[in-house]
Amino acid sequence: MLTAHVVFATITGNNEDVADIVTEKLEDLGCQVTETEISQTDATEFTHADICVVCPYTYDEGSLPEEGLDFYEDLQALDLTGHVSGVAGSGDTFYGEYYNTSVDKFAAAFAQAKATPGAPSVKINLEPDQDAIQALDAFASQLVTTAQNA
Repeated sequence: MLTAHVVFATITGNNEDVADIVTEKLEDLGCQVTETEISQTDATEFTHADICVVCPYTYDEGSLPEEGLDFYEDLQALDLTGHVSGVAGSGDTFYGEYYNTSVDKFAAAFAQAKATPGAPSVKINLEPDQDAIQALDAFASQLVTTAQNA
């Protein structure tokens, strides 16, 4: 059985919703999933999961979640060779060029940690609607397919 760990950071609750949707789909696909909030999670916990997912928000003008800065730094220092990664997050298109930039930053952190990208990152505007749920379900499905073929 594949294991997955989904970590989220949220202010409005939207990214917890994103994490819940991804977690539910991973469970439906037969994964054993742990879901935790970023400030309560040590990045090294990813070394115990086949699939590693971060669902961050972007603060202000492209800033990472303040409560997740240590996690972000620690993630970059890990060796996640052989682990599948994915990033999905909710943001607000109101912020223009800064829209959901934390998603890109966490994807780069996973790359630095040598994780295998399991699916293209997903960026959701505000709270997940039906289209976003379908995109997140497809994201989770691709993560599982990638992990199974690794």
